[in-house]
Amino acid sequence: MNKRMYVGNLDYNTTDKELEELFSQAGTVTYSKVIMRMDGKSRGFGFVEMESEEQAKAAIEKLNQSDFKGRTIVVNEARTQTKGNFDSKERNSNYKREEGRGDLNYKLRQLKKNTE
Repeated sequence: MNKRMYVGNLDYNTTDKELEELFSQAGTVTYSKVIMRMDGKSRGFGFVEMESEEQAKAAIEKLNQSDFKGRTIVVNEARTQTKGNFDSKERNSNYKREEGRGDLNYKLRQLKKNTE
């Protein structure tokens, strides 16, 4: 098991420090981060890394499905994002890729065609 854990369903006002304090009940926290959107608001999830795998397992057992700031949080082993994960999301999204809407590379190609 990885030492890094995914923490989901966080209150949107949760800070990195609060996340670290929560997980310090299960051991030594080496990293804690609440993921933010571009506008600075929380995305409602984060990642915590513990000093050892045993501590990470203990944190998952103790904190998964527990109440934190009025919400039932989800804690599990973090999965590494691979190119395969991203590609499968892209194939399933149907984000009008065929037409190129919203695709900066498509717009750049069109601009290049128009200037030739």
